[in-house]
Amino acid sequence: MTQLTEARKGRITKEMRYVAKQEGLKPEVIKKGIAKGEIVIPANIKRKNTKWCGIGKGLKTKVNANIGTSPQVIDTRNELKKLKTAEEAKADTIMDLSIGGDLKKIRRRILNATDLPLGTVPIYQVAIDIVKRKKLLDG
Repeated sequence: MTQLTEARKGRITKEMRYVAKQEGLKPEVIKKGIAKGEIVIPANIKRKNTKWCGIGKGLKTKVNANIGTSPQVIDTRNELKKLKTAEEAKADTIMDLSIGGDLKKIRRRILNATDLPLGTVPIYQVAIDIVKRKKLLDG
């Protein structure tokens, strides 16, 4: 079940009701926006403790905080401090843009430390893996 699937079937989910309340709108407005592809609710069904928010047309502006390691500075504790600062500043979502270190481990630690929606860039992992493979072949 996705929010889009449910909205297109005419169903209002608990996430839609929650977002409607946060936005001061009727749940039907949220459902219609999702069905049209104009609103999204980042809600991974595998994460049980996510704070939902609506993003899109007709909704309040949301703040996304970007964090992430680099090849030069791989310090997960520092990223977790950035995460907490973003949460204290009332960010609505977090984006992990890490490109240095053990990305899987870093993402897992960040994911376990927040209930905000968390985005990543999977192509970064692919690119890093390609570079590592090339170094092994050339090295």
